[in-house]
Amino acid sequence: MSSMHLLTLRFRDNAQEKEFLSATQTRTRQQGQFACVVGMLVYLLHGVLDQWFVAPELFGQIWLVRAAALCVPILVLLLSLTSWFAPLTHVLLALVGAAAAAGLIGMQMHLPLESAPYYYPMMVVVTFYTYNFIGTRFIYALCVDLGMLLAYNLIFGLVLDYPVHTLMGHDFFIVSANLIGGSVGYLTERQRRLLYLREKELDAERNHHLHRSLHDGLTGLPNRELLYDRILQAELSATREKIRHCGLFLDLDGFKSINDVYGHKAGDQTLREVAKRLLSTVRASDTVARIGGDEFFVLAENIEDLSAARALAHKILAELCAPFVFLPEHTQLGASIGICPFPYEGMTVSDLIHRADEAMYRVKMSGKGNMAVADFPKTSDATSASWS
Repeated sequence: MSSMHLLTLRFRDNAQEKEFLSATQTRTRQQGQFACVVGMLVYLLHGVLDQWFVAPELFGQIWLVRAAALCVPILVLLLSLTSWFAPLTHVLLALVGAAAAAGLIGMQMHLPLESAPYYYPMMVVVTFYTYNFIGTRFIYALCVDLGMLLAYNLIFGLVLDYPVHTLMGHDFFIVSANLIGGSVGYLTERQRRLLYLREKELDAERNHHLHRSLHDGLTGLPNRELLYDRILQAELSATREKIRHCGLFLDLDGFKSINDVYGHKAGDQTLREVAKRLLSTVRASDTVARIGGDEFFVLAENIEDLSAARALAHKILAELCAPFVFLPEHTQLGASIGICPFPYEGMTVSDLIHRADEAMYRVKMSGKGNMAVADFPKTSDATSASWS
């Protein structure tokens, strides 16, 4: 309850309140539409009593008041089909209840006292309708129903001078309806908001665990599992849209000595900095993953040709050769990169990474700090051949 105001039940966080209203907008709109239709039917059926308790000469006035009251739910129903409904949802729905109450008071003002017992019970119905059926927030329903009670007493107690015992009898049932209906409306909205908070907590927890399962705990980069999925999706898009992608396998040069000389804390800091530099070098649409130890993989999607892949590799090498401010000046760090364009005939995700790894290993064996392109099978299709 600390996150909500005690009376209004509004979330203290304005952003959270907006999110809640937006999340419940569809349900509230549908409930309001249904309630308007049902309310109008009940209001019209109430007119059946007129033939017994309304003098013929008053029929026109009574139905004029009833028709005026029905204009409000009709207008709200029409507005609910437009974009104008969303920002004023709860106010408009509360007005439906207020119009129903005002119409009943207007009709009863034209009737003799002996007809009142057959008409004022509708005030009780309207009370429950506003609190529990129309779909408006509790605080709006409370204002409408308390205003209805006040107006009823002012008009029939002071203006029309109903006997005290008659007015008190009416008040008893109307006040009881407010206590019961208001309590139910309050508890229902409170529970709905608490349930919303709990669902958000569960969603956040699920997303957190999902993120942890698919990302590297040290660098926050996608892990091997997520990388495999993205490569698979990229392969499908390449086949479907006739575009080209490229995988770059990176192994850091000189990282082992940093770990051995300066400790694992410095090594972890280095890996985090490498991840940041890789992310700042590639495009936003590319994927940078850590697949283990000091090995990283860059998935560059929709890349023009092999020269563009080489250019990206050069940018990465230059970025990683720049000094790391938290390491001594003489410390050298670089990378060896294996490049594997795809798609190619017989490709699998594991084969793609294996070929890029082999190309990287050739760089390691020939002096490090450079790049090499993976070997393609001689039977490769036209798409992969165009990379040669």
